[in-house]
Amino acid sequence: MRTALVVLAAGASTRLGTCKALVDLGGRTPLARLLEAGAVFDGAPALVVTGADHARIAAALPPGAVLLENPRWSEGRAGGVTLAARARPGFDLCLAPVDVPLVSADVFVALAQAWRAAGEPARGWLAPSITRAGIRRFGHPVVVGRDLAPLLAATGKDLPLSSLRASADPLLLIDVASERILDDLDTPFDLERLARLVS
Repeated sequence: MRTALVVLAAGASTRLGTCKALVDLGGRTPLARLLEAGAVFDGAPALVVTGADHARIAAALPPGAVLLENPRWSEGRAGGVTLAARARPGFDLCLAPVDVPLVSADVFVALAQAWRAAGEPARGWLAPSITRAGIRRFGHPVVVGRDLAPLLAATGKDLPLSSLRASADPLLLIDVASERILDDLDTPFDLERLARLVS
């Protein structure tokens, strides 16, 4: 499988007040958790896209991962995804935002299996979802095909990742059982709540 894991960790963590990629979350950092959980996507060394906290993350980077500094990090995630696509030409990308740090290995494995079963479509988009009380919600991480991610660069604009869905073919989803695909690490309250889940 030619799919590379990309951890998106370029934001300034303003509301949290400290680098969210490196906070203590049950004795491990969100960055370390995602790199380990997403190891099934081993087509190439994992990429970690940095920005505001590049130096701090570089100093704590686990062995085997590769840093990509996004100088335009303040404009949004699209620039980081574009850098990743250029760094891994011909590879599909599993995009894992550090904001969603407790995704378990079994979710990554389910995504990898579903992606392979779908034939690893060049313009595909695969997202996990969970249904509660008849309502389906989509979460992270997502897998994007090797010809889909570069479309962000072609627009010349910093668009949200969700904008790629309109260009995806096929648009895929997989139901999972874990609500951790929806977790958002944004504030100190979020950090306390997530830390309780892993304590």
